[in-house]
Parts: sequence; C-alpha cells; structure tokens
Amino acid sequence: MEIIIVIAIILFVLFYNKTIDGKKFITDNEKFFQVLRESDYDFLVYSRYGDDVDVDELFKKRVQNAFLIGILFFMLFLSNITLINVILTFVIMFLVFKQPYTKLKGYYKKHLHEIDLLLPYYLKGLEILIQHYTVPVAIGKSIDDAPDIFKPGLRKLVERVNAGDSTVDPYMEFSNTYPVRDSMRMMRLLYRLGLGSQEKKQERLMMFSRSVSNLQNKAREVKYKERLGHMESQTMVMLVFTGVVVMIIILISMMSMMSF
Repeated sequence: MEIIIVIAIILFVLFYNKTIDGKKFITDNEKFFQVLRESDYDFLVYSRYGDDVDVDELFKKRVQNAFLIGILFFMLFLSNITLINVILTFVIMFLVFKQPYTKLKGYYKKHLHEIDLLLPYYLKGLEILIQHYTVPVAIGKSIDDAPDIFKPGLRKLVERVNAGDSTVDPYMEFSNTYPVRDSMRMMRLLYRLGLGSQEKKQERLMMFSRSVSNLQNKAREVKYKERLGHMESQTMVMLVFTGVVVMIIILISMMSMMSF
C-alpha cells in the first residue's frame, strides 16, 4: 500500500509540473485516437450543446479521463498483477471512455423528434431566401438564424462551395454529419436547386418546397402517433390501477363480512 501511495504522489508531481503532459501525449497521438471516435459523435455533441462547444476538446477529455482511470486501477492492482486484472482495467477504461457518448445518445433518443423537426423548419426559412439569392448565398445568409446544431456544418458547407467545390460532396458531408430524418435526400435536392437556368430553378424550387412540407407533415404525424401511444399507455395504467384498487376494496369488504 505504501508503494502505491508513493507512486501516486510521484505521478501527481510529474503531471502537476507537466513533466508528463497528458494533453500533449493525446494531441501528439491524436490520429490514433481518432479511430475510436464514433461517426455520429459530432452530431450528438451539437444536438446536445449547440454551436458553442469545441467537439475536439470534448473528445480529448474523454480519452484523457479514460487514461487517468486506467492509471488509477493499474496502481490498485500493482501488488497483484494478473491477466484478469489487466483485462478488467481495460474494460473499465473503455466504459469510462464510452460513458459520455452513451449519455449523448440517450439525450438524442429522448429528444429525437424535436431534433428531427429542426431541419424541415430550417429548410422552410431557407426556401424564402433561395427565391432571391443563389443557393450558396442563401445558405450563408441563413446561418445566423439557423438552429445552433447546424451552424458549424453550414459554415463548412459554404466554405467548401466558396472555395470552388461545385460538386455534391459538401452537401453530402453535411447530411452525413447531421443524420436527421431525410437529410441526405433534402441535401441532394438543395444541390440540384442550385443548378441550371432560372426557369429550371423555379420548377425545382416548387419540388423542394413540396418536399419540405411533406417532411414537416411526416414529422408531425410521427409526433402525434407517439403522443397518442403515450396517452393510451397512461390510460391502460390507470385502468389497471383502478381495477387493482377495486379488487382490494372488494376483498377487504368480503373479509370484514366474514369476520362478522
């Protein structure tokens, strides 16, 4: 035990004096840790915290916390290093690393419809701007009023288009970063809307408008069905509870009559 305390003190001093710099180690080996980064992590962070957060910094903190817990458990098992203890240490490190992601995933599932509704309502506002500007300019002008969750992706999209990328790739990258309902299909429509003559633009704008309206209606229907299902389940619970209470009252009454 004394050895573990001494090692803990030495490690604390080394980290405190930055002789061992945990952040530098993670930054220097960032490309290796990026393999562990979930494909939807950025989207989940933006859906929870909005635009005012550094996603890369949050990810580095996850890695750093996992390593700190790993060092702690390694010191605890120092007097009895076995294969099971080593495996247990790595499992605990993995669980600590995954825990923030699991919480973000839970938040997204809980607020799924609210987040999914953000895209069609944003696109509805964008539709008005597209009537007066080109698609890239309209997107650029819409960023300030866009939901916080989409702002980083929209800025990146506009930057790539302004840099000369006239392919569908910037739009597809946005839809991959924000995998909300029908985002890929809507981004393809938005890309096509920026192509062709003014006559074709009006035709495609009408198609785009219908698609956005259909997307809004679909989201409302799903939300309505969920509310209806929730009300039905609550009604069933109340009926069962009422039935149980009635049965208890009848049993009490029968037992009272039998006692007489």
